[in-house]
Amino acid sequence: MNSLFSWQTADLKVTKIPEMELHNIDASFLFPQWNARTGQAAMAGLNNEYRGREENQVQLSTHSWLIETGKHIFLIDTAAGNDKLRPLNPVFNQLNTRWLTHLAAAGIRPEQVDFVFLSHLHVDHVGWNTRLMNGRWTPTFPNARYFFSARELSFYSDEKNVGEPSKGIFADSILPVTEAGQAVPVDAEAILPVPGLKIHRTPGHSYDHWSYSLQSEGETLLFWGDVMHHPLQLRVPDWYSVYCEDIAASVVSRKWAIAFALEQNAAIFTTHFPGTSAGRVQNSALGLSWTPFKQE
Repeated sequence: MNSLFSWQTADLKVTKIPEMELHNIDASFLFPQWNARTGQAAMAGLNNEYRGREENQVQLSTHSWLIETGKHIFLIDTAAGNDKLRPLNPVFNQLNTRWLTHLAAAGIRPEQVDFVFLSHLHVDHVGWNTRLMNGRWTPTFPNARYFFSARELSFYSDEKNVGEPSKGIFADSILPVTEAGQAVPVDAEAILPVPGLKIHRTPGHSYDHWSYSLQSEGETLLFWGDVMHHPLQLRVPDWYSVYCEDIAASVVSRKWAIAFALEQNAAIFTTHFPGTSAGRVQNSALGLSWTPFKQE
């Protein structure tokens, strides 16, 4: 894309801050239940931007969502981050992306960010919590408060509970924020400092995964995190990703998110869909379908 994708109502603006696109991912790796017949049927009608070069490949993305309300500036999730040592996870090892440049292109300096809201504590959602400055991991957003699940903080503080892909995130992406006094671990019932922003517990992908909804001018916005990784899962919601930690719970959460999206006709802002990464879930002749928002 030549410009950043933004979507807005009368009183807020949502902008995708891209980090990287993940091309030609083997669908049988990402989805352990994959079989070609069901998978291809589930992808019927999807644009080429969701499909890999080969028939059984998919495209993904990592990015963050920047929300400007006029009163507050905040981020939902912070992608994978630069310079992080991830020897067990080569995709995210020592990245050098233009994420901060994209944030600047959106007209925002790190110092202007009021809040960071994290869906969960996995490697590709917490990375830009910090950046390497003078040899030290320092909070990227010096004036922000970082909100996330107290349950996950407790659970993943025990290294044995941290999955191999996320090894190392506490030392470089969580503890520096905590030590700076900027971390706000809370329960899902917490009242957040942004009017209309609400936490929904959607566990399964991670120990206490959260989705967020936001009300604005009659619109419901849903930031569903890793409840779903690819739109093909709309047709096969029982399919889970290889990174889901509690399979049964992840299926329940995914079905809840789909039902909520349909009931509210929600504008959905995904974490791993490629393209604009935003759109709506709709019923079609083929079943549930993903209708992406277009780049203006």
